[in-house]
Amino acid sequence: MNPARRCIKIASRDYIDKEASDKKRRKALYKHILMSTDGSELAMKGVKHGLDLAKKCGGKVTVITVNQPYPLQSAATTDSWAQAQKTHADEALAAVFDAAKAVDVEIDARQVTDHTPAEAIVEAAETLGCDLIVMASHGRRGVSRLLLGSQTAEVVSHSPIPVLVVR
Repeated sequence: MNPARRCIKIASRDYIDKEASDKKRRKALYKHILMSTDGSELAMKGVKHGLDLAKKCGGKVTVITVNQPYPLQSAATTDSWAQAQKTHADEALAAVFDAAKAVDVEIDARQVTDHTPAEAIVEAAETLGCDLIVMASHGRRGVSRLLLGSQTAEVVSHSPIPVLVVR
């Protein structure tokens, strides 16, 4: 085969492959995924699942962590409370950045403060234009769920967009 002709074939195939890849990305089911983390091992399980999904879809990823506001009846000062919350959030997000780097996915991170993490997550998803929320859940049922609450269940029940729950 003529070397010049071979280059044309390879170049056209590369162009077609790139074009097909671009079409897949445009038709991706999830273009912007929001993942939440509290720094726990369980939350990281959900994050890793979400990162794998984002890698396959080629979607944008935003990770959110929600800090608790200063409680009125606390022995800590407002400054020490805020610093502790920020330190915890930074550590949680650092672990997510490491996991994202390992699978070659770029992420954007947000720290917000809210009394109700579920509300903050749903609001962030709406504001950012996300089309999927990925969260982890303990899978508690019955009385333990009623007593302990479930931020994941709150997000599922209030979110206008799909929520993927990882156990």
